[in-house]
Amino acid sequence: MKTMGQAALAAVSVFAWAIPAMADQHLIDAVRDASAKYKDVAVALADGFVPDPGGCISAAAEGLPADLGAMGIHYINPARLGITEFKPRVTGEGLNTDLSMPSVLLYEPQADGSLVLAGVENLVFIKAWEAAGNSAPPKFGDQEWDMMAEDPAMDGDQAHGFEPHYDLHVWTERTNPSGVFTPFNAAVTCPAG
Repeated sequence: MKTMGQAALAAVSVFAWAIPAMADQHLIDAVRDASAKYKDVAVALADGFVPDPGGCISAAAEGLPADLGAMGIHYINPARLGITEFKPRVTGEGLNTDLSMPSVLLYEPQADGSLVLAGVENLVFIKAWEAAGNSAPPKFGDQEWDMMAEDPAMDGDQAHGFEPHYDLHVWTERTNPSGVFTPFNAAVTCPAG
């Protein structure tokens, strides 16, 4: 049987654990609300987003297990990314970490040719991030952004044609069974062919 002190400590521990989760959910909800206008891809195009010519990105195409799912088609905003070069790999100087103004939109292609917004992403190129005096990856609430770079030892292009960068995916519209910040989403698919 727990003493009164043990019960109070357990309650405080549960409460302390729940605070970051609630704070992150509040941030996720704010990103969802801010990006809802992009459910209409015409609005994204009008705001300067363009489809990544790489098409629909799936884990299998990147040399990863197919059951991880896909990211979908990335629509990127070159101005928000501060893109300076497209070849040999995409690079830029943008430092946008505000996910309520995403630099990348993630759309899942449908059988009828339409696109459904599944989530958003932001990225900053490591070279520009460090040149601005940063030594640690960006964070969204308590979530540290992922580091992504091409690994020549693996099949596919894990960095999707981009120079090394930090990025964070937020699955605002499509629940990801692996977690809201996990890059690939098993609930998202790319059409065959």
